[in-house]
Amino acid sequence: MIPLKDHNHTTHTPYVTFILIAINTAVMLWLASLSPLARQEAVLEHGFIPARIAQLSNPQVIEVPVVMEVQPRNPQFPPQRQIVKKIALEPSAVAIFGSVLTTMFMHGGWMHLVGNMWFLWILGNNVEDRLGPFVYLGFYFVGGFLATACHWAYDPQSTMPVVGASGAVSTILGAYAVTWPKATVSTLIFFGFITIVEIPALLWLGFWFGGQLVDAFFARDLGVAVWAHIGGFVAGAILMPILSFRSPPPDGSWPEEIKKHFSFERPDSH
Repeated sequence: MIPLKDHNHTTHTPYVTFILIAINTAVMLWLASLSPLARQEAVLEHGFIPARIAQLSNPQVIEVPVVMEVQPRNPQFPPQRQIVKKIALEPSAVAIFGSVLTTMFMHGGWMHLVGNMWFLWILGNNVEDRLGPFVYLGFYFVGGFLATACHWAYDPQSTMPVVGASGAVSTILGAYAVTWPKATVSTLIFFGFITIVEIPALLWLGFWFGGQLVDAFFARDLGVAVWAHIGGFVAGAILMPILSFRSPPPDGSWPEEIKKHFSFERPDSH
């Protein structure tokens, strides 16, 4: 199932969402301009490696391998993945904490980038409209940090670098699910035929989240950081209602169920 658009109007231009998409795209263009070896080195240096967190308490150099596909001398054999060199990562707190941020703007390929940015484009504008640009930006990064922390908790000894905005984008998905569960999403589906159906956001996002849980508990080899996806989604679902109470919606209207229990005044009422 591929979401095409949501039917949920906004009242402000989502400038922060535009900027996030632009930065992610610019970083991908930079990575694509590098040689395969230099690209792998950049991922190891600026992606998040869980084992580096241990360097904060035990300052030792960690050597991580650069693995690439190498063509054997005999051209009849297919390329094989081999360790071509090792990179020494110093126990620098600045570099370690910096990687938690930079990993959110790096992707393993164009399809990885497009998938994340498409979700951000469809759903992020509503979350930004609801929270405002500055709170939304902080929400995005905090969600990304918490998602990365969940991945670290799952496998703290891993030396495999993790890159991508998936954790932060999952936070947006969780926020959307609890804020606009009845909003419909035009979805392209493939069941022997191709058609577009309108699906409630909660059903669509629930299906996505359920798939992450199935992978987390039953997949033998986790090819992606599904625990980061799960952690980001849960973080968004918890934080969004808390942040939403700080200010009224853009149109000044509160849902009736909230009005029954809380009394709010608009900032311009005084």
